[in-house]
Amino acid sequence: MKVTWLPDAEHRPRDVAVGEFDGVHLGHREVMRGADTVLTFEPHPRTVVSPATAPLLITTLAEKADLIAGLGVEELVIIPFDGAFASQEPQEFIDHVLVGKLGAEQVSVGANFRFGRRAQGDVALLRAQDAFGTRVVELVTGDGDVISSSHIRSLIAAGEIERANECLGSPFQLRGPVAHGDKRGRALGFPTANLVPDQTLIQPGHGIYAARASWGEEVRCAAVNVGVRPTFKTDLVVLVEAYLLDWSGDVYGEQMTIEFLARLRGERRFDSAEALIEQMHRDVEGARAVYAAHSATVPRR
Repeated sequence: MKVTWLPDAEHRPRDVAVGEFDGVHLGHREVMRGADTVLTFEPHPRTVVSPATAPLLITTLAEKADLIAGLGVEELVIIPFDGAFASQEPQEFIDHVLVGKLGAEQVSVGANFRFGRRAQGDVALLRAQDAFGTRVVELVTGDGDVISSSHIRSLIAAGEIERANECLGSPFQLRGPVAHGDKRGRALGFPTANLVPDQTLIQPGHGIYAARASWGEEVRCAAVNVGVRPTFKTDLVVLVEAYLLDWSGDVYGEQMTIEFLARLRGERRFDSAEALIEQMHRDVEGARAVYAAHSATVPRR
């Protein structure tokens, strides 16, 4: 897939899907269905127009691009979103971007899509245009709830990873470099790969998760702790610690992707290191069982 920033885009006939598309969930995928080009924004518009209410994101731009590429889209066009762009009137966005710059012949959006200064543009304005056809996708539901990025963020924060994954259409993931920790896991017999969470991204609720970890050409089952390790004194910094099953080696500095498959249990304090170790053995077997069940059925992000 070609990735282009809007100023560098060449004018050509396009079938364009437009949206922020954080998480690239099932509703987003329906909007993108049949489009050859996806038009999105970076950073998230609310970080510019209302920073105090800007959400923690599900995906980075790189993760979003990878997910969109996996859908067979030919080109991702990224709008560098800033105050000047936010001040555009809705018709200016249509005339200058969709038609003038991109040559849109078909535009696909979700039913709740808003655009332009103070979000005054809507699907009615798009449908009123003669320059292109407009496809409006009704909101997609799952288990009685509308599938939206905000709903998925709530599920992830609550630790309801399996429900979040159903809405996303693939496992929620975190990426980052493996950093040195305090070696406490190694002392307990469970050395971990420690990721430093990106503070702009939503993180799973505290607990132990079954996951799939990958770096380079390696893919391993992992038991992942997200939390502050209440059994030991810590500075309450949230940690993401992955114990890699059936692996021994140095992964420091590697770019690792952790795909969360299921939550095994919540975070809790143990009376002794011995009790914690016993539970960690059970967690590892739980992670192994979940990983085996998912390996043939869950698509990788």
